[in-house]
This record gives sequence, structure tokens and C-alpha cells, in this order.
Amino acid sequence: MAADRKVFAGPRVRRMRRDRNLTQAKMAEALGISASYLNLIERNQRPISAQILLKLADVFDMDVKTLAGDEEARALTTLKEIFSDAVFKDAGIGNQDLQDVASASPGIVDAIAHLYRAYEEAVTASSFLAERLADRDMVEPGETQGLPLEEVRDFINSRGNHFPQLDDAAEALYVKAELAKDEPYVSLRNYLRDEHGVTTRVVPHDVMSGDLRRYDRHRQTLFLSELLDQPGRCFQLAYQVGYFELSRTMEDIVTSSGFESEEPKRLLRIALANYFAAALLMPYAAFFRTAEETRYDIRLLGRRFGTSFEQVCHRLTTLQRPGARGIPFFLIRVDNAGNVSKRFSAAGFHFARFGGTCPRWNVHDAFRVPGQIYSQVVQMEDGIRYFSIARTVSRAGSGMGVPGDQYVVGLGCEISHAKKLIYSAGYDLEDERGATPIGVNCRLCERMDCSQRAFPPLKKRLEVDEHVRGISPFGHAVDKV
Repeated sequence: MAADRKVFAGPRVRRMRRDRNLTQAKMAEALGISASYLNLIERNQRPISAQILLKLADVFDMDVKTLAGDEEARALTTLKEIFSDAVFKDAGIGNQDLQDVASASPGIVDAIAHLYRAYEEAVTASSFLAERLADRDMVEPGETQGLPLEEVRDFINSRGNHFPQLDDAAEALYVKAELAKDEPYVSLRNYLRDEHGVTTRVVPHDVMSGDLRRYDRHRQTLFLSELLDQPGRCFQLAYQVGYFELSRTMEDIVTSSGFESEEPKRLLRIALANYFAAALLMPYAAFFRTAEETRYDIRLLGRRFGTSFEQVCHRLTTLQRPGARGIPFFLIRVDNAGNVSKRFSAAGFHFARFGGTCPRWNVHDAFRVPGQIYSQVVQMEDGIRYFSIARTVSRAGSGMGVPGDQYVVGLGCEISHAKKLIYSAGYDLEDERGATPIGVNCRLCERMDCSQRAFPPLKKRLEVDEHVRGISPFGHAVDKV
């Protein structure tokens, strides 16, 4: 949050007060201000002063960055994406209407997104069924079921990708298993054997039939594929330890999610076990301290904790412990076709929920030189600048003639945090002219001076002249009325 930026956060302060079941009088008393002044703040007729921000942080044990509007910005981006659908073209809903809803209640936006996702899945299922019936194929049970992955992502995002009970348990187990005294793989293998009677075996990939990890309950044996590198083997051992020892804790979190069907529950259990595995290999306090000392040098962090580039990047997005917060990072993982297989949004950075990314963002350029770290300063349409890095990560194939999978992992933060990163050396972070203008994606971006635009903006009406060719291949655009 820039020091010279006035913070008008009335709806957020009001929600925080109501979440704590406080009256305006009680909250005003705790902050040392009058109830009438708090009322003006909640109605956005007064900005929040630095003194009141510090009071909020101290009295209510909250992170003042939550008042910077990230949640509302995310909600507004989601609403813009949803209401750009052709089904709403005659609804007469403008940007200010969407802004009002996003500011008043991001929770309502999440409900709208959930409903819209259900609508999209129903449309997709109907189209799929129509195609299959036209081909006179047999419709199998379960084929019309919607994918629950977005539900799980939304739940993890709602928790800030931070689960303190898993971090605390991982730190305790790190000491108990003596992971600091030996190579992590050896310590974890011995711990599984001594504490749970489980033997670990690394076996040929053809024996695993495409699996990377398989636990045989009857033989009390954990089988790992030879395709896994050392960080991968350590991670799979830590994952199994988590399932043995933290099942009850993870199940409590799954219950709190409110998921009704079994599929999102299973996906969430896997996500939580993965979270614990990363926390066990990179225990919070030690990892946070090292990250700060090394200026978030990802390669060095990987060497120090015996983990991969992607594992370190993902762990960096979870450092949200009160009193020991890391940089609020966002993360994305894409393949060379532009498919997004992992994303976590923080610090107000907007990802398209239902689409790809901006071609001007150099995440995709990282495929050109595998292993090289690309860095970039970008600026979204709302004027906020971000610093990002991107690098390829690979997963081994299964031998000669079968290439390994390759992805790019992108990691970034709001520009005010970039000075803490070793990768920002040489950048003039104060110079706004050095930022590359980008958008969420072509459908949602309204920048018409982009030669890389693949689609016209959905919220604009095109005015095409066959005798004029502009920078954009889609002519000129004006607001829809």
C-alpha cells in the first residue's frame, strides 16, 4: 500500500466489524475515536489515517494489507468476466454497478461465480450430450458431471493459501524426524520405517505402470517410480507421512469447506497433503528466515532445503503467518499451449477464472530458453504495477522417445515489494514508463493499442472500417450502450 495513497475502505471496515459482532460504538471505543467518525469511515466519507490503520492492526490482530482492496479488486475482475458473457448483453449493467457489488460484498460475488460456473458446466454438459446423441454413442454415468477443481481453488484462495495448523504440525515433525541432521530422503525413509513400519522401494517405471507413487497397505510398502528426481522422491515421502499423521487435521479442514460431493473433498485432501509435504520439507520459520536473508533467491532456497524450483515457488505463496509474513506472491503454471494448470492470486493480481493469460506477459517467453529466469515489470489496466519472474520446470519422461512434460512457473508481487527480491537488481522500480502494459486476457482487456490482441474485447462494440487498418486487427472500439 503506497504511503501517499488515501485508503477509503469503508465496506471492508464494516464487514470486519460485523464479523466480530461489534457495534460501531464498541469498535470506535477500541480504536480511540468517536462512533460518528467511524460511521463516516464506513460510509467512505473519510479515509483511514495511518494512526487508525496501526490501531486496527494492533487491537484486532489483522494485516493492514487486507484493507488495500485486493479482495474487492479480485471480486470486480470476476464480475467483469462473468458479465461480459453474451447472455448479459441486454442487462444494462455498467462498470459502476459491478464496482458497487464488489465493494459491498465480495462474498456475494463468490456466490455469483459459483452459480455462473454451474451454468457453464450445464451448457458444456448439454453440448457434449447433444454431440454424443447425434453420434448415437452410449452416454456413460458420470460423464456429465462438472469439474470441481475451481471449487477447491476458490476455497484455498479464500484461506489465503495458508493453513497454520498444518504449518505448526510440520515444524514439530521436522524436529521429531530429525530432517535437519541428514539428507531429507534418508531421514523420511527411516522415519516411515521406524514410526509406521512402512518400507520404501524405488522401482522401474514399467513396474509402476505410469504411477509415480503407490502405497500398498497389505505389504506395508511405499513404491516410488525411478522417474522421480530426488526432490520429487522427498516430496512423495513427506506426502505419505502427512496422510499417516495429519489425516484428522486435514479432515477438519475439509469439513469446514462445506463441500457436499466427494470429488472436491478428495481433491482438497490431496491439496492439503501436498501443502503439508511442502511445509515439512521447508518448515515455516526456517524457510521464512532464509528467504528474507537471501532476498528470495529461489535457486539457493532449493539447494538449502533440497527442493525443486516449483516447490519453492509454491511454498513462497503460503508465507502468511501473523508476525512473520512473507511477500504476498501470486503464482501461475502454464504449459506451452497456454493451459493454466495451477494459479494462486494474491496482492490484487487478476487471473482470468475461465481463460488464459495476456500474450504480452513474458511468462510464455520462458519456453524459448529452458532454465533461464525471465523477469518483467508489468502494469494492469487499473494502473497497479507488478514485478514477475518466470522459468521453465520439467518432469521426466519415461525413457527414450518419450519427452518429459515442460511447464513455465510464473511468480510475482506488487511493485512495492519488488525491492526485496534479488531478481529486481538493475530495475528502476520507480519508473512507471518501464512497465509493460498487460491485461487479464484478450477477451477482458480493453487496451485497443495492442498488436497481439487475439480477440476483440467483449465489453466494447467494434466500429470496423474496411479502408482503415489500425494497430489492433479488430478496428476501433467504443463502449456498448
